[in-house]
Amino acid sequence: MDSKNVDALLSQFHSLVDLSKTSLIVSVLSIAFNPTAWNIVAQNEYRNKTITRLFGGNTRYGCYFLAILIFSFGILRDNLYHRALLEQPQQAILPKEYATVVPAVLFFFGQLFVITSTWSLGVTGTFLGDYFGILMDHRVEGFPFNVLRDPMYVGSTMCFAATALWYERPAGLLITVYVYIVYIIALRFEGPFTDMIYSKRAEKAAKAL
Repeated sequence: MDSKNVDALLSQFHSLVDLSKTSLIVSVLSIAFNPTAWNIVAQNEYRNKTITRLFGGNTRYGCYFLAILIFSFGILRDNLYHRALLEQPQQAILPKEYATVVPAVLFFFGQLFVITSTWSLGVTGTFLGDYFGILMDHRVEGFPFNVLRDPMYVGSTMCFAATALWYERPAGLLITVYVYIVYIIALRFEGPFTDMIYSKRAEKAAKAL
């Protein structure tokens, strides 16, 4: 590829994504912060019981406190993403007849996966209660977990994509890909650690027999 083609591609990229906007950088940082911070906090809680001690040893209060933090920062992240999109160049992405329907359907199913996941797991199951020692009696296998392995993360990613399509911001689709990569990385840490917690419970139960 010669320099003219490279320059043309860069020019086209800059016409669709404005990297000079601070809101874009802030949004990207907030997206990485959430799963990273909560994994660190939760693993520290498992080992040191820091939050539990703040609530006098009450694990449920500690978990509810963390749930409020995670939920609040999630809302902040979504608002920062929305603000970043509005400051990015607008460009039609889908054909006009699909420009409203596709993002609406995508957002609906994304929210469906997120909400039904939360309903199935409950507050403590959703917001890292197992790191506080609040373990579920059995694996949740109903909807949406019988459709997707990680429906909450997939649903959240779908909502990011739907928002980008709704506002016709190509930069939002790039952020969506970034979101998915961040979630995959987070799961590489979260999944094995959670499996270890339940494995230890199974070992203790076997020894008690």
